[in-house]
Amino acid sequence: MHKYFRKFIVPAIAAIATLTPVYALGDPIIGIWKTEPDRKNLVSDIKITACGDKFCGQILSAYDASGKAVQTPNIGKKLFWDVGSQGGGKYGGGEFWVPLVDVDAVPQMTLKGDTLMVKGCEHHICAHQTWTRE
Repeated sequence: MHKYFRKFIVPAIAAIATLTPVYALGDPIIGIWKTEPDRKNLVSDIKITACGDKFCGQILSAYDASGKAVQTPNIGKKLFWDVGSQGGGKYGGGEFWVPLVDVDAVPQMTLKGDTLMVKGCEHHICAHQTWTRE
């Protein structure tokens, strides 16, 4: 069994480890984030995960002003993708979908502790929110 382990299992583990870079798996941006209320006064939970060597975010749920869960057609959709770490708590690149106006924007994110400053710009028009870790 020792030879089998060294011959087959160790190379398999090494191959799996190279599929997702280690730095992305332990990155502090990964997790569940609560948005600020949008123009419809809804708050959403966004799940940020590693997508290869970049990051993506998906809308998990939405809540009205009283905290009651609401169903929207955006739940389950990707909010951003191909966002990369730029070091020093800064993230950018990729694309950000703005559901309220159905526009793609260039995301810029800054992580400070349990706060994520999220900014999206389309040409010279920018919008921003501060998200908090769940």
